[in-house]
Amino acid sequence: MANRPEAASGIRTEETSFEVVTLKQRPELEEQIDLLHQETWDRFLDGAPWRYWDSLFDTFADFQILLCDPNDVVIGFGHTVPFVWDGTTEDLPPMLDEIIGRALDDYRHARTPTALSALAAIVAPKYQKRGLSSEIIRAMCSLAAEHNLQSLVAPVGPTLKHLYPLTPMERYVQWKRADGSPFDPWIRVHWRLGAEQLCVAPKTAISTGTVEDWEEWTGMSFPESGAYVVPGALQPVKIDREQNMGVYEDPGIWMLHRVTESAM
Repeated sequence: MANRPEAASGIRTEETSFEVVTLKQRPELEEQIDLLHQETWDRFLDGAPWRYWDSLFDTFADFQILLCDPNDVVIGFGHTVPFVWDGTTEDLPPMLDEIIGRALDDYRHARTPTALSALAAIVAPKYQKRGLSSEIIRAMCSLAAEHNLQSLVAPVGPTLKHLYPLTPMERYVQWKRADGSPFDPWIRVHWRLGAEQLCVAPKTAISTGTVEDWEEWTGMSFPESGAYVVPGALQPVKIDREQNMGVYEDPGIWMLHRVTESAM
């Protein structure tokens, strides 16, 4: 289990050695984060506005968690921001960009945050399936405890949902395996670490672009208006050729980790 992220800690999991640091501690590693984003994120999400994303790398640098191997290569990272949350589902921001915007507003008005929100947890492809995603979540919980935050909330994007794009998210997140654990591997990781499901987040990001944009992003053709199943998308993309517009709403499921002293 990861130690507190503000103090670099050596960890070994399934023969993978790494240390946990923050971007504030190691600002020179920012370029590696950008490269991992390019390698792992679906291109069609470039159509979302991401108005406040740059603030993660300056204002909230001490809330960006990095997993570095002994050669200072970033093999995984977690994006988070602190914000004021009243503990109700109604008070959860609907989209990732709005979460960051709200965190910025709290910061500028010197409000004391009560919760940490995860935004993304990325593991480099060659290091996946080694338990590192769990280590990122543990590091997030430790970071929340360090800052005296009561909760870690995460708008989780299920990793296998793209294989079932026609199934409503509300049904998909209720699927179970024979042992009673969640069907989806990413939801299951959170569940095993003690998280509870709160509610569906219907559109954590809204990606828009011209028909030409969508054809470039996906490598597909869209001959007529309608809903299309697109590789990697968790639900169909809506194409309107008359308006020359494609829209995709990326859904998720809010999950809650209650932070205690044991997380430190």
